[in-house]
Amino acid sequence: MKTGDPIVFVVDDDLSMREALTDLITSIGPLVEALKSAREFLEHRRPDAPACLVLDVRLPGLNGLDLQRELVRTEAPIPIIFITGHGDIPMAVRAIKEGAVDFLAKPFRDQDLLDAIQHALEIDRAARQERAVVAEVRRRYESLTKREREVMRLVVSGLLNKQIAGELGSSEVTVKMHRGQVMRKMKAQTLVQLVRMADKIGITSEAELPTNEKLIPKSSFGKSNCWVPRPRAVTCEQRSFPKAFAF
Repeated sequence: MKTGDPIVFVVDDDLSMREALTDLITSIGPLVEALKSAREFLEHRRPDAPACLVLDVRLPGLNGLDLQRELVRTEAPIPIIFITGHGDIPMAVRAIKEGAVDFLAKPFRDQDLLDAIQHALEIDRAARQERAVVAEVRRRYESLTKREREVMRLVVSGLLNKQIAGELGSSEVTVKMHRGQVMRKMKAQTLVQLVRMADKIGITSEAELPTNEKLIPKSSFGKSNCWVPRPRAVTCEQRSFPKAFAF
């Protein structure tokens, strides 16, 4: 097995079904690992590669739906294709709502399963790429100093350098320096890129505001939330990006 080769896990307590599914799936290329129980799958080490799970609903001990719930709570959930000879509509709806790629009733057409597997592997490839991007953005963010993080939060909220300086009790020149460092360390070429990065890791101006700020409820102004500095004179900056940005 080469690093990165796609793999399909099959979990079914019926040996003949595991063997038949293994033969079918390997005919189109992916590697297959067949297991007889949900517990065995949980204890099995998953390789660092695109993957999906073909899962029987009815299993001894931990059943397929329970295993799905366990996997949804992990940091790297795996796309699931349910197969069952005892399914019903409520069961299928529940599985799909929990994120299953497909729910196939036995006996199913071979091509239906193969199509579902291809789709599930594509989903996992995309999810893995996104997780890698988020991890890299998080690593860059963690390289920022405390003050650079404060500046970044205020920058992505739409404030200009002069406004940020007022919020932090600093000079505009110092803010420009920190802002430049933020852009360099985050490897952002534009403010739009920086905002998108912040969104990926959940960084917003609301997350950690300076201690002298409070949020005025939306109903108070009828248009949008705004930050009111205290104890300075009350001013309202609409939470939208200005037409021009000072760098």
